[in-house]
Amino acid sequence: MELTTTETTGTAAVLGRMEEHDHEEVLFCFDRTTGLRAIIAVHDTTLGPALGGTRMWPYASEGDALNDVLRLSRGMTYKSALAGLDLGGGKAVIIGDSRTDKTEAMFRRFGRFVDSLNGRYITAEDVGMSTAEMVNIHKETKHVAGLPEEMGGSGDPSPVTAYGVYCGMKAAAKEAFGTDSLNGRKVSVQGAGNVGAALVGHLVKEGAQVFLTDIHEDRLAAIAALHPVTIVGPDEVYDLDVDIYSPCALGATVNDDTLARLKCAVIAGAANNQLAEEEVHGRVVLEKGILYAPDFLVNAGGIINCAWERKGYVREAALKQTEGIYDTALRIFRRSKEEGVPTYLAASREAEQRVRSMRQAGIRF
Repeated sequence: MELTTTETTGTAAVLGRMEEHDHEEVLFCFDRTTGLRAIIAVHDTTLGPALGGTRMWPYASEGDALNDVLRLSRGMTYKSALAGLDLGGGKAVIIGDSRTDKTEAMFRRFGRFVDSLNGRYITAEDVGMSTAEMVNIHKETKHVAGLPEEMGGSGDPSPVTAYGVYCGMKAAAKEAFGTDSLNGRKVSVQGAGNVGAALVGHLVKEGAQVFLTDIHEDRLAAIAALHPVTIVGPDEVYDLDVDIYSPCALGATVNDDTLARLKCAVIAGAANNQLAEEEVHGRVVLEKGILYAPDFLVNAGGIINCAWERKGYVREAALKQTEGIYDTALRIFRRSKEEGVPTYLAASREAEQRVRSMRQAGIRF
């Protein structure tokens, strides 16, 4: 395990957090000229290079950013392992407002930090990022996925991510309701970004009744102009009487407060780290009789899409592999019942078994 940092404050705390989830490397990226403040976390490269998106968000502190990137990168290891990909887990976060702070120079400087890892980490889009930023990062490193189609890339992976969530949601419906049809189901979607918007399209097409919320009113208006959705307030979403709650924004929305308010049979969405505390809230969800579709299982469409870009993009093949999320979800639900454990733990165990078996066989990136 290696710690590389341009700022040495809090080294002991950083090492402690890395060791908690056995991270291989954390790189703190700071550039005064461009205003770049970023963190790249490489969790595990047993199965292959750590591929994971870069998120841009106005974190309240570097500590918050560090906590997020460590959890997100571990989730990417599990995500790739469950999807059967030969990729490890990594993630990056940039501290800043994606609506006001973006510059070409900042992303090119970030690209140099990515390049310094010599292919151990491959970046792509995440919250607050787009193909435009990937183009600027790519000017300084080849270790980028999610490039525009005209550059030989696969474009924005969000639609494929949304398709995977849709497939996972249908599997959860099959388990919870006995049928995977979403026609007439009430679904609350929290988050109207690229993934949430695409997911709404799938749900409306199948006849679901969609309730939608977001902190940005312009996003809500754009989707409402295209689809018959009911707009609700950001806090109101937790009190709706629905069949499925679909968190598609930031994580930790399944917590002590919301679990006392949620009225749903299924939780299935695109957001990463939906359980504020896995061990605590994973168990509470199980005890409440709510079926939780693990986020790192159902939101794997984006990483599958990026994996196909690396080996020669074929969209039909990427979508076909993404559809496999349906069967994987059903298998995880079955394992959860057989072992009497929360679904997140059943999924984590399967992912860890694959990584461990490759490591023991001496197969390593």
